Amino acid sequence: ASVSEPAQKCCTENIQPFLTSILEELMGPISSGFTEVSSLFDKEVNEIIQDFQKTNDMTRLKENMDQLMTLPFNSVKMEPCYLKVNLLQELLQDLKSRFKVYHIDFVIQRTQNFMQELMENAVYTFEQLFSPSRQADLAKVATTIEKVKLRVLK
Repeated sequence: ASVSEPAQKCCTENIQPFLTSILEELMGPISSGFTEVSSLFDKEVNEIIQDFQKTNDMTRLKENMDQLMTLPFNSVKMEPCYLKVNLLQELLQDLKSRFKVYHIDFVIQRTQNFMQELMENAVYTFEQLFSPSRQADLAKVATTIEKVKLRVLK
């Protein structure tokens, strides 16, 4: 009871007025990173479509789909997404001194983990909605892939 009132006063006067601007500032790099994840997924699926349109090879399509499933674990391809979030390092330094925010690396790492999880969910959903083995009409495969991609990106 003796700590509650001073703590509430401290939060109300020293933290709460800044929360909106802090969240807006932090969301820039976070949103940018998640947008990069979406763009990477879009690019990879577009490459699968283009390759299939050139070859009409179902075996190669299955190989490309298998490769897509490893995308969340491909650190080289995911790195541009992760780098967007590294901008938080600078932004959080100011918060560290003003509000005693520690564990900046933890915040960045958790955000990057969520980005990887989002990519895992995207490729899993894509695989569930589109299975090359279920496609009988080769003429419609590229169109179907595009439709599934757009649905996953929603």
